[in-house]
Amino acid sequence: MTGKRVLIVEDELTQIALLEGVTSRAGYLVETALSGAEAVARLTDNKAPIIDVVLLDLVMPGMNGIEVLEAIRPDLPNLPVVMLTAHSSITTVVDAMRAGANDFIVKPASAERIRTALAAAMETTSFVGEIAPVADTMVSVGFNNLIGDSAVMQVATKLARKAASASIPVLIEGESGVGKEVFARAIHDASERADKPFVAVNCGAIPANLVESILFGHEKGAFTGATEKRQGKFQEAHGGTLFLDEVGELPLDVQVKLLRALQEKIIDPVGGKQSIQVDIRVISATNRNLSDRIQEGAFREDLFYRLNVYPILLPPLRDRKDDIPALTDFFLAQISHMEDLPLRKISNAALSAISSYHWPGNIRQLQNTLFRAVILSEGETLVPRDFPSLFEQHRMASTGAVNRPSSHRLSSQHSSQAFTRPTPSHSDATLPLENADGHFRKLDDLEADIIAAALTRYDGKMAEVARRLGMGRSTLYRKVAEYGLET
Repeated sequence: MTGKRVLIVEDELTQIALLEGVTSRAGYLVETALSGAEAVARLTDNKAPIIDVVLLDLVMPGMNGIEVLEAIRPDLPNLPVVMLTAHSSITTVVDAMRAGANDFIVKPASAERIRTALAAAMETTSFVGEIAPVADTMVSVGFNNLIGDSAVMQVATKLARKAASASIPVLIEGESGVGKEVFARAIHDASERADKPFVAVNCGAIPANLVESILFGHEKGAFTGATEKRQGKFQEAHGGTLFLDEVGELPLDVQVKLLRALQEKIIDPVGGKQSIQVDIRVISATNRNLSDRIQEGAFREDLFYRLNVYPILLPPLRDRKDDIPALTDFFLAQISHMEDLPLRKISNAALSAISSYHWPGNIRQLQNTLFRAVILSEGETLVPRDFPSLFEQHRMASTGAVNRPSSHRLSSQHSSQAFTRPTPSHSDATLPLENADGHFRKLDDLEADIIAAALTRYDGKMAEVARRLGMGRSTLYRKVAEYGLET
């Protein structure tokens, strides 16, 4: 993604500094806006360089994130926008999605979560945000709750089962969203430490100046703001398992202390005068190539060998598509129970679209896409229109490009012919206002013809069709279904 331009819209200077650091290190060109109005002005400036993706804060004085989206979507229907907020709720997520957000991140977010969101937002227009109430239920008890019988999944599960029987360090590798923490919990729950704590730490989400304190604890007065003594994650996990997610993001100075803790099972709290003995089993995870990090001088080679005693590679969802139906059933049952909603079924057409999609956000994206569909659906069975972005890509891939006429116009000619999608030899197609008996046609019939014509002209791009016809996308999807215009 090097060279892509990101606009960060945030009213807090500290957050801007953090986000700018993450995005610039990922190879993006960065611009900032301190208000919604400033962002709209920048995005609608035709003379300025094109913005490829937007990181947009939800809560800002004056013009908030939803209002910014509503202001820019008519002119920029395909601009990827990632929404940022300190609070997550179903209502907020649905409002953001309806306004046109592509992703939704709860602050503070890890560097990797931000990088993944930016990449996914530019790759797909589907809503892939992590909805906290659903994500919190992704907890496994042993290996019985792991979903998937694909060959690659069986290999990973077999390795993980063996790891559970020993206390050696495990390094779980895989893309963001593949379920690394779920696997780590399964290993813990199947081990002899199952009745002891499982403590998860997202190393990439902790500010660099607080990592040491959070991991190893601190004494009162050890630094400005340390008003009381605090235990670190190592002490919290004593007797159990410590899961270090995004371990490749740890600062080098903290890596030294981590190596000592692993080798000697001793930690030194910040400001403490005595070392503390700890008994923990460490499982770490990364979606980055740690060998490359070593070559870059960003990760210690001796720490890598200490963590990588027993590596497990989790496959991306695109490499285990046979598991998608089972995962879909599991998540639909989970969402129904969690939200106290009737259990939704899924149509064969919708399942086909889901199964053929490449899922850059992996299982997390599938989970949240299903959650979104359940919340917004109006029927007992999920159908393709409940997955608008996925269905559009699936339909276009299966039917090929649709011929685009040069123009359409309404005509008062007497004609009983039904509307047909024009071919290049009929580039000046007309839509009759009257039936063969000379009476005006019903408005619904005319509307159906107009929508069909727009779908043809704009190659089935629903966001563009909705914008051109002056209607909301949800309304358009509903009318396409009502008039039987799906292809």
